[in-house]
Amino acid sequence: MANIISDETIEYVGILAKLELSGEEKEKAKEDMGRMLDYIDKLNELDTSGVEPMSHVFPVNNVFREDVVTNGDDSENTLKNAPQRKDNAFMVPKTVE
Repeated sequence: MANIISDETIEYVGILAKLELSGEEKEKAKEDMGRMLDYIDKLNELDTSGVEPMSHVFPVNNVFREDVVTNGDDSENTLKNAPQRKDNAFMVPKTVE
């Protein structure tokens, strides 16, 4: 394990994550973080000079449909439920002084 994580780093990460770790949990976290960094170092050894950057491993196309109004303006029907209405809108009691 080439990447050695210090106790200060674990304390700092714990503060950032708002975690209270016991001594045993801190040691386990140090080992886990070291293994993660070792794996990243291993990935950095790969030659990616001929690989085009991508955001996803599969081709992603826009799957959204066109936004088309199908039911029209039904405001008159909606306003039938209003206890009071004024100028084609719901009228409610004033709540702010």
